Amino acid sequence: MTSEEKKINDGVLFCPGDPELKALKLKSHNLSQEYSSTREDEVERRAAILKELVGELGESVFIQGPVFFHYGCHTSIGKQCFFNYNLTIQDDAHVTIGEGCAFGPNVTIVTPVHPMLSNERHRIKTADGSIKGLCYAKPVVIGKNCWISANVVICPGVTIGEDCVIGAGSVVTRNIPAGTFAAGVPCRVIRELTEADSMKYKPEILADNTLVD
Repeated sequence: MTSEEKKINDGVLFCPGDPELKALKLKSHNLSQEYSSTREDEVERRAAILKELVGELGESVFIQGPVFFHYGCHTSIGKQCFFNYNLTIQDDAHVTIGEGCAFGPNVTIVTPVHPMLSNERHRIKTADGSIKGLCYAKPVVIGKNCWISANVVICPGVTIGEDCVIGAGSVVTRNIPAGTFAAGVPCRVIRELTEADSMKYKPEILADNTLVD
């Protein structure tokens, strides 16, 4: 871990232009581009790229592509997850995605935060007296078995509990408790998910399929 990465983990200002951080990002950007250029049936090549790109990767993870990881090494993905196309993960701080999650198209996860005042975004004096543009970052955690619908943006510092559904187009700015349906801009809890949501109460959609106990 570099000294600037430690600052990220400590939740304090860091320099995104630090040479060691830039090297990590360059590797991730290049691997993201390489993955995005692959065909869906290039299974072995895709698996090899993801193994090098993502910090922790569970079994049976499918990412449609194109994809963009900012660092890659700061992301952990559990087993049996599905990600539709145009996934963007700006993982300055750590991003944790639990097993069994499904993401719709165009989902974006963002962890960095910039100072609100424009002069502070461009000029802050560091401990050694240098003047630099600094930011900080907050980790994102998504629990297992969540469905994140199309065009959702998940903002820095958010935790989404397990078994949640996030409605399409939502901007998630605050924590979402487990087992709920949440949607909107900003995203808010609409209701709890219950047994009444079972497909058995939608026989016209279930058709000749059978639910598994």
